[in-house]
Amino acid sequence: MGISYKKAGVDIAAGEKAISNIKNMVKDTFSPNVLTNIGGFGGCFEFPKNDYKNPVLVSSADGVGTKLIVANMANRHDTVGQCLINHCVNDILTTGAKPLFFLDYVGTGKLNQDTFNNIVKGLTKACKENNCSLIGGETAEMPGIYQNEDYDLVGTITGIVEKEDILADRVKKGDILIGLRSSGLHTNGYSLARTVLFEKHKVDDYISEIDSTLADALLAVHRSYLNPVSSLLKNKGLHGISHVTGGGIVGNTKRIVPDGLNLKVDWNSWEWLPIFKYIQRLGNISDEEMGKVFNLGIGLILVVDPVKVDEFSQELKKSGENPIVIGEIR
Repeated sequence: MGISYKKAGVDIAAGEKAISNIKNMVKDTFSPNVLTNIGGFGGCFEFPKNDYKNPVLVSSADGVGTKLIVANMANRHDTVGQCLINHCVNDILTTGAKPLFFLDYVGTGKLNQDTFNNIVKGLTKACKENNCSLIGGETAEMPGIYQNEDYDLVGTITGIVEKEDILADRVKKGDILIGLRSSGLHTNGYSLARTVLFEKHKVDDYISEIDSTLADALLAVHRSYLNPVSSLLKNKGLHGISHVTGGGIVGNTKRIVPDGLNLKVDWNSWEWLPIFKYIQRLGNISDEEMGKVFNLGIGLILVVDPVKVDEFSQELKKSGENPIVIGEIR
């Protein structure tokens, strides 16, 4: 018997079965604009031209990073798909855009059906929560690139915004920074966190200082801020949005600040989440380094006209947020 593709490490039948198993979950995310079924060579989405006067498409691509290593250690794969969708939703939200559709990529050394199903459960859950259609993707077995059942998870989102509502070139001197809470590390800083935490702990250890197991704390879902912020996107008092990812509060927010202006952050205006305090203490990490790597408990920042701060705060509280004024533009 000669060598086969399966013996070489790629099981076509297993891949086809995996796609068949997730079809109903994926179809559940479809809006009426989706015109194709799962399994085709391309996903077709009917453009909602009648809903906009001068629409602009906004796209972004991202991954989950080494948070996937923690998911493998804990054998819990139902949150990382949510993290991916929510991260990408937040990225395009910074322009004022709302999501239309998403495409994912899962690459692995050997496809595990249960793992794949749980990943897709997370993807579809977050898609429904964000009114976003999962119209296609790619699942690839690549032994030699990925080891055993290790996998990577990335994706691309496309959203839409009226041209006149794009959040660009509005930030000015005196604007106030309103911070919205994160749920934890979100999807950034895991290489440093793992280096510090797993020298002393196993993934299922309960740690009294954070009142949680490491798995629960590190696999907490990256929040989507679409729902609480949606009602504010057309308010002209909103001058900018910063999604706090790799680079921290300053590194990300300065991307939307014009030359000649700076951020003045009041680092004492909120309390760090326990997981960040614990990482800092265990690793003897400086405040400066922590601020460059982690969100420290603030996942999204709204840059707001000072006369609108109270109005914005009240609106955010209606959606269950606890907005915090964390600084200003100088």
